Amino acid sequence: MKIFISADIEGTAGINHWDETIHGHADWTEYRALMTAEVLAACEGARAAGATEVVVKDAHDSGRNLLVERLPDYVRIVRNWSGHPDQMMFGVDDSFAAAIYTGYHSKAGTEDNPLAHTSNLKISRLLLNGEVASEFTINALCAALYGVPSVFLAGDAGICADARAMIPGMATVETLFGAGPASNSIAPARSCRLICEGVEAALANGAGGVPSTNGPWEVVVEFVNPVNAYQSRWYPGATAHGPRAVAFEASNFFEILRALRFIKG
Repeated sequence: MKIFISADIEGTAGINHWDETIHGHADWTEYRALMTAEVLAACEGARAAGATEVVVKDAHDSGRNLLVERLPDYVRIVRNWSGHPDQMMFGVDDSFAAAIYTGYHSKAGTEDNPLAHTSNLKISRLLLNGEVASEFTINALCAALYGVPSVFLAGDAGICADARAMIPGMATVETLFGAGPASNSIAPARSCRLICEGVEAALANGAGGVPSTNGPWEVVVEFVNPVNAYQSRWYPGATAHGPRAVAFEASNFFEILRALRFIKG
């Protein structure tokens, strides 16, 4: 059994400030270790459930955050960014039994995490068929293109609620919740224990599912600055959607992924 893990950092237990997420910043060293610990907990849970191979996509910012020397010998890791439209899910294919998400965070425009965003800080909101979408929304649909079910997510309370609403039966671990610039988090040790136990149970019990990728699809990217909207609307098929937004339509969800690869900047 092969398991795919997409690992982010802004939903890691204990995290609170952008400085803790930036490659090379003094604060990042501590939080890359906590990000790694949560990934390791997910790997251990998958192994306990019978996984023979785990592929981890380091899916935060530089793609070079995880402490690779700590990974067990049954793990492969995808680092940096290939340029492929699958982006945070690059490396997934139809050979995987399940997709797992760690360190995930709330979508742009919400208050559930002081670090809430979608893809980057240029974007104020991203809408998919009229609904505000998160990185998880896009990535779960990406996994679904390969027939891979999304079964478990660890992250802030807001993204956990969104994941359960999108995929009934999805198993989650809520690591923290936000209050303005503050956060209220469980201890990292508890988060790792719950992630390990939660992943094992999710895989054993057949949690989660595969969301429908049937079209048609419309994605609207609303930018903070109209300059970014002007630049992004030159992608083939993209159109202006008000003073700060770009829209793109397709029947195939992979075309949405391809467009986002270039439109969102």
